[in-house]
Amino acid sequence: MIFIRLFCELFKAGLFAVGGGLATLPFLQEIGQSTGWFSQQDLMDLIAISESTPGAIGVNAATYSGFHASGVAGGIVATLGLVAPSIIVIILVSKVLERFKESSLVQHIFYGLRPASTGLIAAAGFSVVLATLVSVTDLPSDPAGAFNWFGIVLAAVLYVAIKKWNRHPVMYIAASAAVGIAAGYLNLFG
Repeated sequence: MIFIRLFCELFKAGLFAVGGGLATLPFLQEIGQSTGWFSQQDLMDLIAISESTPGAIGVNAATYSGFHASGVAGGIVATLGLVAPSIIVIILVSKVLERFKESSLVQHIFYGLRPASTGLIAAAGFSVVLATLVSVTDLPSDPAGAFNWFGIVLAAVLYVAIKKWNRHPVMYIAASAAVGIAAGYLNLFG
């Protein structure tokens, strides 16, 4: 029964997450909350692993969440659920779009979908920022304690480095992992 639900939940995410892999994150957050298959912290780990492994983030995230919920078979079922709508829609759209690509209706549809994609990605990004850099659930007596200052500084340094030097993203991921390991051993997390 869990496999059918996994497939259906990820199928819905794949069908409505217009804008690519990052747009699946709000759907995965909702799936975790409604099913209990993974927590908010698990979702943050899912994002970190999905971003640092080869492949599309949405597919990696679906595989990870399915594996987390029900092992290897769950990972396979969740991945198939996520990609099935894309395969179906792309086959159908490619048949129709060739005939109607100059249609003003088609152009208007794409004009409306672009901001929707942007909004979904921005919402996912904002959720990641809040979950990673700010603790709004356990506000301490000192509001400054709600911030993960180490994470904020690391994110800022990475942002500047990315803007200043054009290096492969793997370099930044590896550097961040090394800094995280060092910080963990030095007890800099809090």
